[in-house]
Amino acid sequence: MLTAITRAVSSSLVDCELSFIPRMPIDLEKARAQHLAYERLLEKLGARVISLAEEKDLPDSMFVEDPALVLDEIAVIFPLGTESRRKEAPSIAAALEKYRKLVYVKLPGTVEGGDVLQIGKKVFVGITRRSNPEGIRQLSVILAAYGYKVTAVPVTGCLHLKSAVTYLGRNTLLANRNWFNAERFVGFEWVDVDPSEPHGANALQISDTVVLPTSFPLTQKLLAARGFHVTPLDISELQKAEAGLTCSSLIFRAQ
Repeated sequence: MLTAITRAVSSSLVDCELSFIPRMPIDLEKARAQHLAYERLLEKLGARVISLAEEKDLPDSMFVEDPALVLDEIAVIFPLGTESRRKEAPSIAAALEKYRKLVYVKLPGTVEGGDVLQIGKKVFVGITRRSNPEGIRQLSVILAAYGYKVTAVPVTGCLHLKSAVTYLGRNTLLANRNWFNAERFVGFEWVDVDPSEPHGANALQISDTVVLPTSFPLTQKLLAARGFHVTPLDISELQKAEAGLTCSSLIFRAQ
């Protein structure tokens, strides 16, 4: 069964980490309503949603993608690149151990799931402020035992690799190629975001649908012109916390 782990929006979201956007006031109730709409859309698209309890003292804890990578064989638990966020990992590990064997990247290595783009047996990992070469080396060793090949990708101009490129299915990537080394991706088709929407490259592909924030209408038109079925979703309040669509869920097949 397709399963999506999410977590309730923290009461302290206004104190979230920010790296590439200015801090703006966040309407907490609006953010919670948008997150609920996100969970309901996941259910509509066929996922069983497991919503974890709020962690009030961890502002970024709704971004459940960052502490872990879930593959068919294992789940890898990460030490996050921001020290204040490392307390998020234990509860994610506890939720995942029901479904997967757990393995760990260890300090001084750091990795965040927002930097990890898995496409079949290929795993691309962004070299960023949050994911360092030692963490990527450890992840490569772990995954090699299961037949995965890890490719490190230099990233500039955005928080995570998946802020700049995500997979749409059909061997196609949605990207802002100004923000990462696109030469590391060989053999893929590209849809480039509209130049006026540089943050529009993070999309969530689930079932036969590509979910894209409503704030990127021109990129949505580009995707539709390429034959993708696009469902827009308003996450405008969550975007003030540097959110994308992939970061708020861990999606996998329960075994």
